[in-house]
Amino acid sequence: MEKPTRTGRLAKGLALVVVVSAVAYPLLGVIGTSFASQTDIIRSTGLVLWPDHPTLDAYRTIFTGGVVTRALIVSVGITVVGTLASLLVTIGMAYGLSRREVTGSRFILMTALFTMLFNAGIIPNFLLVKGLGLYDTYAALVLPTLVSAFNLVVLRSFFMSLPEELYDAAKVDGAGDLGILVRIVLPLSKAVLAVISLFYAVTYWNAFFNSLLYLDDSEKWPLPMVLRTYVLQGQSLNSASVGEALAPQQAVQMAVLVIAVVPILLVYPFLQRYFTKGVLTGAIKG
Repeated sequence: MEKPTRTGRLAKGLALVVVVSAVAYPLLGVIGTSFASQTDIIRSTGLVLWPDHPTLDAYRTIFTGGVVTRALIVSVGITVVGTLASLLVTIGMAYGLSRREVTGSRFILMTALFTMLFNAGIIPNFLLVKGLGLYDTYAALVLPTLVSAFNLVVLRSFFMSLPEELYDAAKVDGAGDLGILVRIVLPLSKAVLAVISLFYAVTYWNAFFNSLLYLDDSEKWPLPMVLRTYVLQGQSLNSASVGEALAPQQAVQMAVLVIAVVPILLVYPFLQRYFTKGVLTGAIKG
C-alpha cells in the first residue's frame, strides 16, 4: 500500500478542519449566547461566539424557577430508569435467543426482526397505551420502547460469537444459565454493553415524540418538551416558568439548549474510553 503523499495529508487535514468547524461553530455560538448579556446580543444581532460581558444570569434565571429544573429531573429519572430496564430485558432476551437449545427462539427472533420493518402506527400505539392505563404516566415513555430490535440483534450476535467451550466448561463446573450469564458472559461483554447503554440513554434523553403523545400534564414534561415549547416555538420564559427574569430571552433559550445537550457530551468521552477497555478485556483468542 502506498504511503499518503504530503498533498493527500494536507487535503485530509483541511477536510477535517472544515468538518470540525461546521460542527463547532453552532455549538460555540449556543454556549456563548447563553453567557451573553443584553448588550452583547443586541450588538451581535444573532449568536454570540465570545461575549464581551459574560454573565451567569441566564442559568441563574433557569435554576431559580421551576419548570426547567423539574423537567431536567424528569429527564434524568426517565433516562436512568429506562436505560437500566431496557438493558436488563435486552440482556435476558439476547442471552436466551443466543442459545440454540431454547425452544421457539427462532420464532421470537423473527418476531423481533419483524418490528424493525413494520410497526402498528401512531394511532394503534396510542390506543394501546391508553387502553393499558399508561396514558399521562412516565411508564408510557419507557414501556413502548423498552426493547430495541436492533440492540437485541447486536447483543445476541455478540453472545453467539463467544466460544461454546466457555459455556461447556462452566456447565461442567456446575454453573447454571444465570451463573454463566452473570459470571462469564457479561464480564466479556463490557464493550457491546457500553455501546447499547449509550444508544438507550440517548433515546430516552431525547424522548420527545412519546412525551408529546402520551403526556397531557405539563407538570410531567421532560426536557425535550420544554425545548419545544420555549425554544422552538419561542414562547416566553416568564417569571411563572423560570423565576424572576434576570437575563434576556435569547440567552435563557440558549441556556436551556446547553442544559439539554451538555449531559450527553460529558458522558460520551467516558463511555468511549470504556469501549476500548471493554474490547480489550473481552477479547478472546480461539
